[in-house]
Amino acid sequence: MSTELYDAAIVATAKETAAAERLPAPDLTVEEDNPLCGDRITLDLAFADGRVAAVGHKTRGCLLTRAAAVVLARRAVGADPAELRRAIASLEALLAGKAGAPFWPELSMFEPVRAVPSRHDCVLLPFRALETALDRRERERP
Repeated sequence: MSTELYDAAIVATAKETAAAERLPAPDLTVEEDNPLCGDRITLDLAFADGRVAAVGHKTRGCLLTRAAAVVLARRAVGADPAELRRAIASLEALLAGKAGAPFWPELSMFEPVRAVPSRHDCVLLPFRALETALDRRERERP
């Protein structure tokens, strides 16, 4: 695998432990996995006043998946669902090579992954879990 995929920012971010523990009483828990490579995330979210109040996760995966989970955990707290969906869409656009700066500047560290489509799912896995959680929350709200 190309070393450009694992630049210093991705390696350093993957080593962080931002919210790398499960929440004791989450409002939502979602599990997502990538059966092709074995990456897996359990994502816990707590909400207050329509915004994410806390994020917890247990992530098993490659550096790309772990770095993406850390960025998500750092940036999701305080965000409302519309902001989170913009972040997801901007990451998808970045990986697809569409113009525009990512909604969260830290997502730009994943730009080298654009050239390796087989690794897109690694970066997107935590964000797919977030999207599933937001969809579930919308369905379950009265």
